[in-house]
Amino acid sequence: MRTTRDQPGASPGAMTKIRASALLLLFLAAGASAHSATLSKTSDRWNATKAAAYLDQRIAWWTTWPGSARDHGTFCISCHTALPYALARPALRAALKESGPALGERKLWENVTTRVRLWKDVNPYYHDKGDGPHKSDEARGTESVLNALILASRDAPAALTDDTRLAFRNMWSLQKTSGALSGSWSWLQFDNEPFEGHDSNYYGAALAALAVGNVQDNYRSSPDIRRNLELLAGYLNREYPKQSPINQVILLWASGNWPGLITPERRRATMDSVLAKQQNDGGWNLASLAWSWRDWEPLALLKMFTRSYGTPLKSQSDGYATALLAFTLEKVGVSRDEPHLTRALAWLEHNQDPHDGQWLSYSLNNRRDPHSPTGLFMSDAATAFAVLALTAAN
Repeated sequence: MRTTRDQPGASPGAMTKIRASALLLLFLAAGASAHSATLSKTSDRWNATKAAAYLDQRIAWWTTWPGSARDHGTFCISCHTALPYALARPALRAALKESGPALGERKLWENVTTRVRLWKDVNPYYHDKGDGPHKSDEARGTESVLNALILASRDAPAALTDDTRLAFRNMWSLQKTSGALSGSWSWLQFDNEPFEGHDSNYYGAALAALAVGNVQDNYRSSPDIRRNLELLAGYLNREYPKQSPINQVILLWASGNWPGLITPERRRATMDSVLAKQQNDGGWNLASLAWSWRDWEPLALLKMFTRSYGTPLKSQSDGYATALLAFTLEKVGVSRDEPHLTRALAWLEHNQDPHDGQWLSYSLNNRRDPHSPTGLFMSDAATAFAVLALTAAN
């Protein structure tokens, strides 16, 4: 999600409150550090304790930051911080011998559940008035997919709860059923890659497929959603050739839990394409994966040249791209001993910040201090996916 016209989450004037939020972050970091002293590592090569502390303090900051606040005492779900946290934090439970969900997980689930139950009463994250044309519909479509994905991931491998089923009903009710985007959802568009670019309808649809794939009971075989699934699979396959490599990777990830979503030939072609982009150090570079010359818009292209090309992402491997690719390869059954995956995991093991536990990544859209509260957004995503990749490998 945007913050301060980069990722969703900002409201007008929110940045005037950053200093107070930064103080809160420092306070939460101190508390998380004290708590993590009782936990243990999962590996001599990376520190799960510090990774957990980093993720917990970041979600604590996000859920109390004025820029993410929404009506009914809720906060918006961001693609860079909240969603990755929801997917990754449970993976650390066994490694750290935790008896149950972390406080941040529970707060996140409660927030999503509240908005799912009050779906007809809560306001969308953004509005046409003040945020731009179509933003109300885009915000609704985006939220409906993220809510279903978070709750389905929480329920797995058990049967779906009533709240999760309601989240899926909300999601399916907003699926487009005609036109060029049939099968997808309205998705927030702020000319920001990789989550809100001009091609992010595809990213959102792939996340919807991931949500469906996470369901462990017979939900996917229900006659009530057969047409929805056909539309979704049709859109993802029809629009695949137009997508950036990073969008194709999200589809590859989703295919790991949805047999038949894509053909074996397409799976192999996607893997070959992204493996060819692996850098000599074993990592991947997000800027080289997030841009497509097809159907580009001038503002997105301008950002690519004036901003992302002025950051270390021009040639340097980064945490988000490397972690996402490594985890996706694991999800589609690539052996831990496969050379590309081995090198990617080695890169992750050697690139965790030894002090605060994060994996560094950068915004493709704005130049920011990468250690400021808002400058950490992509590092939040990188750290979450690094945790997913490394715990899966272990």
